[in-house]
Amino acid sequence: MPPVFSDAQREAFAQDVAEGLEKKPKSLQPKYFYDDAGSALFEEITRLPEYYLTRTEAELLRECAPELAELIGGNVSLVELGSGSSTKTAILLESFLESRDGLHYLPIDISTTILTETAHRLDARYPRLDVTPIASQFEPGLKRASTLVADDEQAPDRMLVVFLGSSIGNMDPDDAVRFLRGLRTHLEPKDAFLIGFDLQKDIEILTAAYNDRAGVTARFNLNILARINRELGGHFDLDRFSHRAFYNDELGRIEMHLRANEAHDVAVDACNALFPFDSGETIHTESSHKYTRELIETLATQSEFRVRELFTDEREWFALGLLTPS
Repeated sequence: MPPVFSDAQREAFAQDVAEGLEKKPKSLQPKYFYDDAGSALFEEITRLPEYYLTRTEAELLRECAPELAELIGGNVSLVELGSGSSTKTAILLESFLESRDGLHYLPIDISTTILTETAHRLDARYPRLDVTPIASQFEPGLKRASTLVADDEQAPDRMLVVFLGSSIGNMDPDDAVRFLRGLRTHLEPKDAFLIGFDLQKDIEILTAAYNDRAGVTARFNLNILARINRELGGHFDLDRFSHRAFYNDELGRIEMHLRANEAHDVAVDACNALFPFDSGETIHTESSHKYTRELIETLATQSEFRVRELFTDEREWFALGLLTPS
């Protein structure tokens, strides 16, 4: 059964698509990757041999989770932005439950299907875990979570907000600052924020992670066009587009694009528009910025946070920053 969206959500999607496809160069916002089909494809990506990020972050979580649980202390509710299947988060949940009688976990994700499946699985696996799923975009979801935590007399009113997977890298530096400042408005000085950063490394390793041999990342990228077709009456022929991903050394980021294989026009009914494509023209669908320690410190300071701890793996491929409101 296709998802049901409000008129306002559909209108906002259509407006963003129209604005993006009218730009030179064309672009689409990566948040629209994550409908149910896109979320499932991304879960598949995380298990690919080329995609080092999930494995490296999971290993780092296993190493630092006991220390993190001790640093955070006893009374805390755990809120996660973009929770997905909560596979990596389970490492944190288990570590926190070892020293607590119970724990309140509030996963926030746009996919109601994944949230429902995850909540059922976690309820069965962890009897002392109270799961409150929130189907929402990040900032309104965090606002909702902070209200629920504050109003729950049975749960701690202090939050550890978790944002794993280096999703912050999808944002340009100025957008990342605005995003974190927006989240900061829903946090109290007593709260904490754990965020993942993919670090700069060998370009061949980076490039391979976004050009897997099985073509799953290509299908994930193309799904954004399929979603426009499904939800906005788009007329994209996916066979007329190809996946491209490369490292932009000047900007320190991987870029994902969809390249038009031939010149043609594409109508999108909900936009009431026809969008022309030249042969070889691309739609920029995602950037993935790669960080250094210095860039992490700068981002935190500009966003009104301070870095309390920075955990990295042995190769320094990935970092988990524990931030507190400044």
